[in-house]
Amino acid sequence: MHLSRYLFALAFCPNVACAQDLDISGTVRVRYEAIANQPRTGFNLDDDLVNLRTTLLAKYKSGATVLAAEVWDSRIYGEDAGTPVTTGESNALELVQAYASREFSLVDGARATLRGGRFTLNIGSRRLVAADDYRNTTNGYTGLHAEIAAKGRVTASLIYVLPQQRRPDDPASLRRNAIELDREGFDLVLWGGTVAKSRALGPFMLEGSFYHLGERDRPSRPTRDRSLNTYGGRLLRDSSPGKLDLEVEAYYQSGTISASAAVTAATVPVSAWFFHGDTGYTFTKGWRPRLSVEYDRASGDRPGNRYGRFDTLFGMRRADLAPAGLYNAVGRANISAAGARLEVTPSKRLDGFVSYHALWLAERRDSFSTTGIRDATGRSGNFAGHQLDARLRWWVRPAALRFEANAVMLSKGHFLEVAPNAPQGGTTLYGSLNLTANF
Repeated sequence: MHLSRYLFALAFCPNVACAQDLDISGTVRVRYEAIANQPRTGFNLDDDLVNLRTTLLAKYKSGATVLAAEVWDSRIYGEDAGTPVTTGESNALELVQAYASREFSLVDGARATLRGGRFTLNIGSRRLVAADDYRNTTNGYTGLHAEIAAKGRVTASLIYVLPQQRRPDDPASLRRNAIELDREGFDLVLWGGTVAKSRALGPFMLEGSFYHLGERDRPSRPTRDRSLNTYGGRLLRDSSPGKLDLEVEAYYQSGTISASAAVTAATVPVSAWFFHGDTGYTFTKGWRPRLSVEYDRASGDRPGNRYGRFDTLFGMRRADLAPAGLYNAVGRANISAAGARLEVTPSKRLDGFVSYHALWLAERRDSFSTTGIRDATGRSGNFAGHQLDARLRWWVRPAALRFEANAVMLSKGHFLEVAPNAPQGGTTLYGSLNLTANF
């Protein structure tokens, strides 16, 4: 433990022995992002924003028991009334994690770790349950989490949690970085889990998942009353030099949802689905490039007595589709995206990728992905455009200071040009510069 961390630890521990078991770490990330020709409806056509995120984690370990607490402070600067600001950007001074965990021995050599309290989660592919890292804020959960490792390379991650509802969530408070404790309650519940077996089919890992999300109104807080069952699985062969890799993941979603947030809205059945597939090859020499092709499809809603728009729950988007932040236009809903990706690792300190996706609406009468742009008649077609996305990361000082640059170009297709509420403007350009210090 560095001297500064050690002295900080002594402030929380009664003696030197305790301080030696306490680890203090944190991060500070500053981001400048800008966009020209915003593709989402209702916001500034051109905009920029400064994001500042600071985290501080204290973790005490004694044998099989761990106590941990982590504060996140996510703030924004330089916004105006037309800047798209949500709880994804601003959540000042929040205790995101405060938990206790303990490891147990089970029968037949199996082991389990049980965690209770407030915590973050990253499960499986992270497409349903994740702690988003690119976004300025993160997803937190309050409840119980069990991780099990059994014989035969079988693992399981099981949860019963109340997702933290970030507060405040009104625009005025978000813009001034107001401080208010997040809340959790039984009006929003997530439970289920993922079970995986490595080398289940030759070199392939096989994974199965089921999650139930239950949501209901609170006084002055109307919701869509989601009651969603999401189930499916994944087949995975990890990438390695000189070999083909493969990932196929699919989910079906059933249950019920209110037709709107109005108290008198009708309840309709849900029938939605999502598919992701990619295959690639990693070369053995030079920059060890990995070249892959990939396809994503998430269902959209259509007229009738069923709701068909896939809900990604608390999943990430950056790894598959595009950045959040000011761009935030391409997510796992009403989308059909086919593309290719090139990833390179020139050294231990430098990595990057560039990807191309052709984008369509899965259902032409629903709004395209997360843009809010819709043609209820379907006459604007279903081609949304061509997206180029790139990222470069460089450890300025290994493990201590990292620079990251992101760039996106969206050449708008017919739908994004002519749909009734599509913003004016040509090709969308987005960029962000990030500097993260770890201590």
